[in-house]
Amino acid sequence: MSAAPSLYCRGSAAFGAVPVFDAIELKIAAGQWTCLLGSSGVGKSTILKLFAGLGDKVSFIGELGASDGQSDGRVAMMAQSDLLLPWLSVSQNVCLGATLRGEVRDDDRVAEVLNRVELSEKSQSKPGQLSGGQRQRVALARTLMEDRPIVLLDEPFSALDARTRAQMQELAAEVLVGRTVLLVTHDPAEAARLGHVIKVMTANGIEDVVPPTGSVPRRFDADDVLRVQAGLLARLREDDACVQANI
Repeated sequence: MSAAPSLYCRGSAAFGAVPVFDAIELKIAAGQWTCLLGSSGVGKSTILKLFAGLGDKVSFIGELGASDGQSDGRVAMMAQSDLLLPWLSVSQNVCLGATLRGEVRDDDRVAEVLNRVELSEKSQSKPGQLSGGQRQRVALARTLMEDRPIVLLDEPFSALDARTRAQMQELAAEVLVGRTVLLVTHDPAEAARLGHVIKVMTANGIEDVVPPTGSVPRRFDADDVLRVQAGLLARLREDDACVQANI
């Protein structure tokens, strides 16, 4: 894997004549987790798609890219839905990217990645035979299989129960160490646990929030984590109230 760069996005975006965000400036730290929170519709997922090169329906005016000037082919993305193909086995889903690119399947690498997410015994199972948490681990394994220095996460754990979500957060923090990670989330607790950098996106721009102390993933019951979590929730509720007042 090549060195993980920082990312930047400066500008405005719209869908046709409908503005999504205006005059934002966002910097994503190299080799760290940046958590981006904000109200629904403020443009968080649009930023993620722009970094992923999936913003063909978005009109973007500004500057967007990586600090070293290279972003093409260096990005892996994990969505909220696991997006597994039900007719393929776990191992086939994990190496789907290589298959679609016409590359030779690396069975040793598949086995290594599945072992890392503790799914070696499920390699020949179909997605319908897995639990929700296992499916999300397959999706994470597929992301790791791409071995990209930039990883974009769009609320990948929000559909899971609390216990499984905490386990997946801890696993992702472990296996994505050293990568430049942008996590879009609505969950203040998740941001407080995982964010080296925490940002809140509002209609007026992007605000920095001082993260809790301690290494990632942080204890969910640590005093500093609970304090930042409460502050983030209050900030999001304040922004939601402003949005409703302006409707």
